[in-house]
Amino acid sequence: MSAVDTVPALIARHAEERPRALAVTDGTTVLTYRELRDAAARLAAVLAARGIGPGSAVGLLCARSTRLVVAQLAVWCAGGHVVPLDPAYPRPRIAEMTEDAGVRLTLGDKALLAEAGLPEGHTLVLAERGAGPDLEGADLEGADLDGADLDGASVDGAARHVVDPAATALLLYTSGSTGRPKGVRIPHRAIADLITAPDAIALGPRDRVLFHSAVTFDASTVELWAPLAHGAAVAVSTADRPTAEELAGDVERFGVTTLVLTTALFHHFAARQSRIFGVLRTLVVGGEVLSPDHAGAVLRAFPWLELVNGYGPTEGTTFTTMHRVDPADCTGPVPIGRTVGGARTLVLDEHLAPVPPGTVGELWIAGARLADGYLDRPELTAERFRDLPGIGRAYRSGDLALQRPDGVLEFHGRGDDQVKVRGFRIEPGEVEHALLQLPEVAEAAVVVRRPGLADAALTACIVPAEGARPHTDTLRARLAERLPAHLVPTAWTVLAALPLTTSGKVDRRALAADDDGPATRPADPGAQLTPIQQAVADAWARALGHPVTSAAADFLAEGGHSLLAMWVVDDLREDLGVELSLADFLGHPTVAAQADLLERALRASHDTSGDAR
Repeated sequence: MSAVDTVPALIARHAEERPRALAVTDGTTVLTYRELRDAAARLAAVLAARGIGPGSAVGLLCARSTRLVVAQLAVWCAGGHVVPLDPAYPRPRIAEMTEDAGVRLTLGDKALLAEAGLPEGHTLVLAERGAGPDLEGADLEGADLDGADLDGASVDGAARHVVDPAATALLLYTSGSTGRPKGVRIPHRAIADLITAPDAIALGPRDRVLFHSAVTFDASTVELWAPLAHGAAVAVSTADRPTAEELAGDVERFGVTTLVLTTALFHHFAARQSRIFGVLRTLVVGGEVLSPDHAGAVLRAFPWLELVNGYGPTEGTTFTTMHRVDPADCTGPVPIGRTVGGARTLVLDEHLAPVPPGTVGELWIAGARLADGYLDRPELTAERFRDLPGIGRAYRSGDLALQRPDGVLEFHGRGDDQVKVRGFRIEPGEVEHALLQLPEVAEAAVVVRRPGLADAALTACIVPAEGARPHTDTLRARLAERLPAHLVPTAWTVLAALPLTTSGKVDRRALAADDDGPATRPADPGAQLTPIQQAVADAWARALGHPVTSAAADFLAEGGHSLLAMWVVDDLREDLGVELSLADFLGHPTVAAQADLLERALRASHDTSGDAR
C-alpha cells in the first residue's frame, strides 16, 4: 500500500492539486484543502511538542465543527490515534473510556473538558474560532512548546508526515457483554480502503456530504473522510441535538448531495415524506433492518434518489456490504447486497463449512478492512477473530444471512442476544450488569420489543429485591448517571420471576413477546389540561402510540427517547407555529414544563408581531 493510501496523504494530495477547493464548512468557518492541511499540520506540531507520536492515544471531546475535523486530522499527522468521546456521555463513562484507552491528552472545547472533569495537564483546549493562521486551531496557554518549530517549515514537514497504514487510526468503543465497553482498533488502511472503494459511495469534487452523526458513531467515518478522499466537501451540522427540521434545513442550505442516516431515522423521515429527500442525490442507510414499505414509498415519491442499504459491524469498518435499492427489492426483505472496499464475506455453518446458496448460516467477514481486534482484550479478540483455513483472518459477526444464487446477501437476524436499537449496537449484558448494581434489583433481563419493523424499544424486565418496591423513574435516572442514553431502557416491566427455558436459561423470546402495552399514568382528576398542555399531550400520544392524560407525565417515563422527541418537536412546530430545541424538549420532559416553554414562546412571538405593526 502506498503512502497515498491514508487519509492525511489523500488530503495532502488534494491540497496540492486543488488548494482553493472547499474542504470543510460549518456555516461560520470555511476551510479550503490547503487551509485544512496547514491547520492540521500546525496543530500536529503542537501535539508533537506535547509528546504525541506513534502509539499515542488522544481523546477528542468536541462539538461538531471545523475544529473537530482539524483536530482529528492533526492527531493522525502527529502519528497518534483518536479516541472519540461523546459530550452527551455521563462523566463516569468518559472517565472509563479514557482510562481504558490509556489517553495521554484530550483535545476539546473548554466547557466540555471542564464538565467531563478530566485531569489537569492532560487536556488541550481548541480555539472557538476553528482553524486559521498562527495556530488558531489550538489554545496554547500552558502548552510546553520547547523545541517545537512552528515556522512554515514545520508545517510542511508535518504535512509530509507518512502515516503507517497498519497503525491504529481510531479506537471506537462499543457495548460489551461483560459490563465494560470494548475498544475496537481500526487501522488507517481499513478506513482508506473503504472511502476510496469505487464500489462503495460514488463521490466527486462537486459533492457535499453532511456530517451530523456523533463522532463516536462509526458512520461519522464515512461522513467525514469519504468526501475528503474524493476532493468533495464536508458540511458540518453544528446543532448539538439537531431536530428533523434542523437536519432538513442543513441539507438545503449547504446543498448536500449525499447523506448517511441510521435506518431508524430514515424510517421516520420516510413516514413523513420529508422534503429532505427532494434535495439529495444519494442516501445511505444502515444500522438495522430496512423496511421495504418505507423504502418503496420513498423511491416512488422521489424516483431520482439513489437509496443504498448498508450493512456492517464496527469491526469491519462501518460498511461491509452495500445494496442499491430498486423498487423491485421492496416486495420482500431488502437485501444487504455485496461486499465493498475489498471486504469478503462467508456464510458458514456451526462447523465453519460454507452453506449452499439459499441456506441461512452465520456471516463471517474477512479481508484487509477488519479491525485489529479489541484493545487489551486478548480473550475476546481470540473469540471473535479467527484464522480460517484457506481464508485467513476473519471476524465472526454473530449475524445470520443467506447468499442468493446471484451472490447478493440477505440479513436474517442474530444468532445471539446482541441487539440493535436506533442504529446502536447493544449488548444486553452490559445493561443487565448495570441494573444488578442497583440494590432494589434482584434479577434483570434486557430485551427489545418491536411493535413494528420500524420501531424498537429497549425494555428492562426486572425482579425486585426482597422487600424493595422499585420506582422505574428512579432506576432510569440512576442508570443515566453511568450509561449513555442509548443504553438506558425506555420501557420497563416488573415481574415476580423471569421466565426460563427448559434448559434453565432466561427465555428472552418470551420476554420480547410479552408486551402488554406501555404503562400509562392515570389522569389527575383535579387538574384538567390547558389547551397548550393538551396540544403537547396529543403530540406525545401520536409518537408514543398511547394516550397521555396528565400534565405531570414524563416523556422518558412514558417510553420516549431522543428519536421520538425529534418528531414531537416537528409536530409541535407545525401545530403551534413555534419550535422547541431538542435540548429544551429533553431538559423539560413533562407535559406541563413543555407547555410552559411553548406558551412563553407564543407570547414572545405575538409581542414581536404587535411591535412590528
